[in-house]
This record gives sequence, structure tokens and C-alpha cells, in this order.
Amino acid sequence: MDIAIVIFLLVYVAMGFGKLPGFKVDRTGAAVIGALAMIVAGRISGKDAWESIDYRTIGMLFGLMVVSAAFVVSGFYDWTARRVATLPLAPPLLLAVLVVVGGLLSSLLTNDVVVVAMTPLLVSVTLARGLNPVPFLLAFCFAANTGSSGSLIGSPQNMIAAQGLGLSFNGFLQATALPALLSLPIVWGIVTLMYRGRWAAPKVADTAAPAAEHKPHKLKVHEVIKASVVTVAVIAAFVFSDWPRELIALAAAGLLLINRKISSTDMLAHVDGNLLMLIMGLFVVNAALAATGLPQMLLSELRSIGFDLSDPVALFFVGGALSNIVGNNPAVMLLVPFLEPGHNAYALGAALALGTGFSSNLIVFGSLAGIIVVEQAAAKKVQISFGEFARAGVPVTIACMLVAMVWIIFLGS
Repeated sequence: MDIAIVIFLLVYVAMGFGKLPGFKVDRTGAAVIGALAMIVAGRISGKDAWESIDYRTIGMLFGLMVVSAAFVVSGFYDWTARRVATLPLAPPLLLAVLVVVGGLLSSLLTNDVVVVAMTPLLVSVTLARGLNPVPFLLAFCFAANTGSSGSLIGSPQNMIAAQGLGLSFNGFLQATALPALLSLPIVWGIVTLMYRGRWAAPKVADTAAPAAEHKPHKLKVHEVIKASVVTVAVIAAFVFSDWPRELIALAAAGLLLINRKISSTDMLAHVDGNLLMLIMGLFVVNAALAATGLPQMLLSELRSIGFDLSDPVALFFVGGALSNIVGNNPAVMLLVPFLEPGHNAYALGAALALGTGFSSNLIVFGSLAGIIVVEQAAAKKVQISFGEFARAGVPVTIACMLVAMVWIIFLGS
């Protein structure tokens, strides 16, 4: 067996398990080691490795991470979480507000950053109100995953798919926004139904300690206004101009990093460097595998038996299944280079975005957002088991996937 295939398989085993079995090597480490191994083994040259990294995707993702970080350090996410969670509403109505906020914020800003920033305070405030935080956290997580599918800038996998398929911001929005919006009432309805009569916090919960642990960022109104103006300008440039998206995002990042009150170090601390390194490593690993000709041969054989990834419905289900095995970003990166978009490029983009976004609520490890919510809740002494996540996640995923499938069939017709 070619060493490139062995390296590729080991890297994607790590993607699936979250680490390389038997070693303290996480997903990012596996991607970087795999890329280096491909170069050292001579399966890809150093020049080709550099050229395989799509600087446009990396640049746009980094720039938008900085934009989202500006809302973190300005205290906007903490302020939003506290204001929403303290609204004098009955639990079902409060859940509805959280679902809308989570879905809309995630469609405009990187969904994982939104979840990271707001989860700790949501735990603290719901417990302080005597509410069971689990349904609110699950609904917020589900809404962040499905809502982020509705725009090109909602998640890294959307950006990767759009860049690979050459999709415009407006076209991507038209192809994905409606099912993303429809997913929000589905999330609310299912979680509300499943937790009816179980809104109160367990008697054993310590309502004081968790709330005291979180140290929210103080709201800096001027910084929120600055970040909001830059964000609106970025979206307007995406919609109305032909400027390269990565340059728009990087220009926005540069403007926000120039600050007299907040250090660039604090801003950059909220940029997910591990994710950027993971994506860069996978670009190299995937390119080295493609050079063996194996993927092309497999796809040719699949087409000969009637299975074509350029069919949006097939891609929708393959992307959804694969994302729950290796993760959203690796799944999209694995599939995009072998697609032949043609006239149905937007249907394929919607299939990837909705398939990977909607299916990611199936199990805890289906998305980074799910992992973040469960781990941060555990740090606050709130346990969300694999089973409890799946009991809500499975029906939410099935319902949302059915809606998306009908939409994909419509787009592809």
C-alpha cells in the first residue's frame, strides 16, 4: 500500500476519534504531522504543499475570526447572553428568544466563537434563575449549528465550500437562508416538547457557585459600535462588490486590531489558531492523496454504478454522514476537490452547507459547537450526557434534514 494512503488514513482516523489512538495527538496535531509526513516521504513537494493551501480560505477565515473576536473583547456576547437570559419570560418563550439569537448571531459571525463566548454565562444565569440549563444550552447549540448554515460567513465549512465551488455571497445566501430559518422553529418546537415539565433546575444544583465563576467582559459600547460598523461594511462589501473576500476580511481585521484601548494580543487570543492549522494541514494531506490518483479512480467506479457526488441529494447525505465521522471541516475539504459543479454549483454548495450543518446536531461529537457546550457545561458542574444530547439531537436532526432534503431536491430540479 502506498505510504500516502497510510498517512491519509491515520490522519482521518484521528479526525474521527478526536485524537490518534495510543498517542497524545489531537486533530490539529494529526493534520500537521500528516502534512509533514507527506512532504518527508516525498509524496508531495514543499512547493506543491504550499500551493495546495488555499490562502483565500485561510485569509477570509482568519479575518472573520478577528471580527468575531472584537465582539468578545468588547463584552457584546456576555451582555447579550445576560440580557436575553434575564428576560422576564416563561421558559418556552425564553427558549424561543435564545434560539433566534443563537441562529442569527451564528449566521453573521463564526458559530463556534459565538458558542464559546456565550455558553458559560448562559449556564450561570439560568441556574441563578432556578432553571434547568440543559434545554437552553442544547437549543442554543442546535440553533447555532443550523443557523450558521444560512450564510457564507456562518461557519468555516461554508467558507471552504464557497471558495472551492466559486459561490458568491448573495448566491450562497439564496441557496441556504430559507431552510436555515425554517430550522429554528423546528429546534424550538422539539426541545420545548421534550423538556415540558422539566424546566426547573435539579434540587442538588449549586446555583451560587457557577454564577460566581464566570468573569464576563465589561461592555465597551464604543468598541461594540466599531465592531458593528466594520461587520456591516464587510457584509456590504461581500454583497455589493467584486473585491476578493479574503482581502475584505483581512482589511476588516487590520482595522479592528488597531486600537487604543484593547491590545491586539487580547484580540488575537480569541482567534482559533488550532483550527487554522488543522485546515492548512488537511489541504496538504488531501492534495498528496489526490496525487496518487486513488480518489479519482474511486469516484469513477462509483459513477459507473450510478452513484455521483455531483448529484446534490447524494452529496447532501454523504456530507452529513461523513461530517459525523471525521468532522464538518474535514468532510467538506475531502469532498469539494472532486465535485464538478457546472450549472448546479449552488445546489451543491447548499447540499454541503445544510448536510454538514444540520447533521451536526445528531451526536455530541458531530460538531465543535456540541463539544464546546458539553465541556463548558461540565466545567460549571452541569452534566449533559451523550444520551441526553442524542435524545434531543436525533429528532432535531431528522426533522431538519427532511426539510433540507426537500429544498435540495427543489434547487437541483
